[in-house]
Amino acid sequence: MSWRDLGAGEVRTSHVGERHTLAGWVGRRRDHGGLIFVDLRDETGICQLVVNPERSPKAAKQAHGIRNEFVLQAEGDVVARAADAVNPNLPTGEVELQVDTLRVLATAPPLPFQLDEEGVDETLRLRYRWLDLRREKMQRNIRTRARAVSAIRREMEAAGFVDIETPIMGKPTPEGARDFLVPTRLQPGRFFALPQSPQIYKQLLVISGFERYYQIARCFRDEDLRADRLQELTQLDVEMAFPDQEFIFALMEQTMGSVWRDCVDVEIQGPFQRMTWDEAQARYGSDKPDLRFGLEIEEATELTRGSEFGVFANAPAVRFLRVPQEFSRADLERLEGIAKEWGAKGLAYLVYDEEGEVRSPIAKFLSQAELDAFRSEPATTVLFGADEPGMVARVLGALRLQLGRELDLIDRDAWRFLWVTDFPLLEWDEEEKRWKAVHHPFTRPNHESLELLDSDPGAARAVAYDLVVNGIEIAGGSFRIHESELQAKIFGLLDISPEEQREKFGFLLDALAMGAPPHGGIASGIDRLSMALLDEPYIRDTVAFPKNQAGIDPMSGAPTEVSPEQLAELGIAVIVEKD
Repeated sequence: MSWRDLGAGEVRTSHVGERHTLAGWVGRRRDHGGLIFVDLRDETGICQLVVNPERSPKAAKQAHGIRNEFVLQAEGDVVARAADAVNPNLPTGEVELQVDTLRVLATAPPLPFQLDEEGVDETLRLRYRWLDLRREKMQRNIRTRARAVSAIRREMEAAGFVDIETPIMGKPTPEGARDFLVPTRLQPGRFFALPQSPQIYKQLLVISGFERYYQIARCFRDEDLRADRLQELTQLDVEMAFPDQEFIFALMEQTMGSVWRDCVDVEIQGPFQRMTWDEAQARYGSDKPDLRFGLEIEEATELTRGSEFGVFANAPAVRFLRVPQEFSRADLERLEGIAKEWGAKGLAYLVYDEEGEVRSPIAKFLSQAELDAFRSEPATTVLFGADEPGMVARVLGALRLQLGRELDLIDRDAWRFLWVTDFPLLEWDEEEKRWKAVHHPFTRPNHESLELLDSDPGAARAVAYDLVVNGIEIAGGSFRIHESELQAKIFGLLDISPEEQREKFGFLLDALAMGAPPHGGIASGIDRLSMALLDEPYIRDTVAFPKNQAGIDPMSGAPTEVSPEQLAELGIAVIVEKD
């Protein structure tokens, strides 16, 4: 049996006079006092059905009972619409199907929400995800994501990379996010871990002689969820022996060019701009700066060393933003609240009114040289950060983004790609009183930093790089450590004892000692890449079946309790916390 011989969105004027069968979902039904019009939708688009009781009384009787999201099969003749009935917004808007036979293939009850309804609660959307996925935006998102992956595979394979799968059940390791653990019946009391990334496996593959590896890999991280973060994610994973940073950059630039061309019909011009991590922090207060607008951070530390304003004189770093807006006192109080949320103690300012006169409680403490340096255009506000360099960057970077959105400074039609390079190798965790890896513990220090590992680890820089577009990090990578002695040294700096090194990473250290070539690579999160590509603010709307912000699937109810018998078989006891 043939359910249809043409897609609903494929009907054109060339089909006029032909007889065709269509099948799909009811998008909308309109009763015009006799004639019934139905928008029939399938994955190819929409075609208008016309049910005329004079032409087919039986079909008309069927049509009276249908509702949105019924599944129909309709047979009839394709005819041209009257000139005043043409819909220029639809590819099928010049034609319609005059129905002779109408079959209801599936019914639907009154829906929990309409597909064209705005502002539907996310929990309700996730509870009825099969309905939510029928919406035009979600169809676009999921299909665009699929095209992006197809373009990525094409470029990787053209460059000689081999698609190799790595295990989903592996060994728990320290660092990074928390692992999702998997018990095993055959080894009671022992656990596999779902991979946070295929990091160690891809290094082992290159050591094994697969010099160019890639994979569209599933990764799992037990961490708190945000608008741009998932617990289950998908990434393009790339590794190569004898790595060449220029080759990796060019490969990713070409790949992103193909993705943007295939998915949104935009030509991306390379090579992409480059900026060191230190420069990005100093100019934009971020390691993933949005370059679609200016509002750069300016330096004033040396200028204010002898300032009579003690906050400036005593601060390790003083920097500022010139904002093209004369802020009121209420505006400044609100902005100070935002600054404090990011860790600032306060927010100093100079406001220049329409006549260029300055208004500020700190102006009287500033020298003429300082005032001259901060002098700005009329109707401008200068906002200052004075604290440790990292704090100043964080606060002014957050204010920059906030004001870029509020003042409509962002060029929404632009695509601004950027490579951020030369990341710090390590960062000090004040709470745990130890060093942590900025990227991961397998990242290679650059040549100049090797001698700093003993004297000043915080000053060491890594052969590490991120690819950013419009303020969203869409890829990140590094060269890896291929010498077992250097890897053990980095583990030691991370406070991983020799015993723990052998327990957690013994197989990797052994592999590195047996002819490991220099190697490195990059990974790109497909979910976050899709966010950037689609200008989609919520990462869950780039995934077919995501969990909600609590890590729960409202549709299936997972995670669920399991029976005591199954827990006993796995050697697991559940301890219920008392209120």
